[in-house]
Amino acid sequence: MSDIVIVAESGSDIPASEAAELGIELVPMHVSIGDATIDDGSLDPAEMLEQCRQLGVLPRTSGCMPIDFQRVFDRIHEQRPEAKILYIAYSAVTTCSYESARTAAEGRDYVYSFDTTHVTIGQGFVVRETALYLREHPEVSIEELMAWSEDLASRMRMGFIPGDLGYLRAGGRLSNAAFLGATLLRIKPIIELIDGKLTATKKLRGKMEACALGLMDHMALQGDYDTSVIYFVRSSGLPLSVQQAAEKHARELGFESFRWYDTQNVITSHCGPGSFAVAFPGIRK
Repeated sequence: MSDIVIVAESGSDIPASEAAELGIELVPMHVSIGDATIDDGSLDPAEMLEQCRQLGVLPRTSGCMPIDFQRVFDRIHEQRPEAKILYIAYSAVTTCSYESARTAAEGRDYVYSFDTTHVTIGQGFVVRETALYLREHPEVSIEELMAWSEDLASRMRMGFIPGDLGYLRAGGRLSNAAFLGATLLRIKPIIELIDGKLTATKKLRGKMEACALGLMDHMALQGDYDTSVIYFVRSSGLPLSVQQAAEKHARELGFESFRWYDTQNVITSHCGPGSFAVAFPGIRK
């Protein structure tokens, strides 16, 4: 067994079952629904959206607090005193989580960390692949593993189409002017992670199925990708027809396989129901 433990936020959208199987420790982010606050992943996203509908509110999110990380770091250290911890972080410019982890790591010299500059399964892919690499190379040092993981993060590209712009606006991630213009013109903006920031890069028009394929084509032009796998991310309510069209188009683009992930509470709160995202891992050097 390796003496390294990988830690990430729940906002990576790695399912709890997969995290447990790979030995990844997830630190919960948080969502407020009216006056109640829940841990990310503790409620089915469709149920969360229904509760919000009944209350007439939009969900509000908050990152991990220092105490959230302290509990995880200390539990790992108590169970495995010789282990080092590699925290692979959610984009630092979008949440307080990275700074919370740095605060929690003070006095704990066994904690290492870096900012992936990604969210949802963009971060999740880096975390998952790093865990698999660690499993295959248990002798790797913490410094070598972090360098390998940082390189992988630098070659990841991810973009998404929100299902409801009102959720992005409510979360402060879309200006009122941009929201009004997009709504009136029935525009579906492509949102990409650029230097860790959510940035609208292209405007699409039409039904979600056509826009989803447009997003894939737009992302495919950005580099020479490893075509072994492509990652899709959906939030509750994405039509099956969109998913089937995306899978067919992935094969047309030359991808050998695909994996679907579901957004949990935090990411669903940002993108709204019926959103679609794609992660293109591994741009070749």
